[in-house]
Amino acid sequence: MRERTQGGSDVSGGIFLDRDGVLCENRADYVKTWSEFKWIPGALDALRMLAELELPIIMVTNQSAVNRGLTTLEDVRDIHARMAADVRQAGGRVDAIYVCPHRPDEGCGCRKPGVLLFQTAAQDLAVALERSYLIGDNLTDLEVGWALGLQVILVRTGLGTGTADRIRGDGRQVLVLPDVADAARWISAHRRPDLAAGTMRARPGRTVRV
Repeated sequence: MRERTQGGSDVSGGIFLDRDGVLCENRADYVKTWSEFKWIPGALDALRMLAELELPIIMVTNQSAVNRGLTTLEDVRDIHARMAADVRQAGGRVDAIYVCPHRPDEGCGCRKPGVLLFQTAAQDLAVALERSYLIGDNLTDLEVGWALGLQVILVRTGLGTGTADRIRGDGRQVLVLPDVADAARWISAHRRPDLAAGTMRARPGRTVRV
């Protein structure tokens, strides 16, 4: 399911973000309503910083609570509409939101680490995946980024600290940062629009921690 929030710029790369654990606090019983949604400190500032880069900002999120019968797509849309309002008020933007409502046992192609929603977003927004970034806290996020050749950034919020421990010595490229605000600062500092795809990436085979 895709939710379009506002138009993005016509550019070559994009910034993909997870939701729970990156922008908002994780809950063991899932974020089911707006009253349960809590911004991670610095997340709104991060979206404001990223908005200045003129890259499409795309959120891709697994929300299996829908098909588990714990919430509804209408509730998810309400959460995202309220999120978008907060983001706009803070001077940021999210250009499109893609949601997978399926449970893991349903075997869909859109649930991360499946790549379908990322490929759909790339087509919808004319995004070159090989010039794009992914910010996530879960191994499923990282696996998508690795599969598609994105610059993968792992944040230590949410499940990120445990994920960093799991991938230690893995050898696949990943930049590990404290939170999404640090990720936004890193992207802002290192992105140069005149550079070709891949120039800014961490070296293959190294785990880079800052």
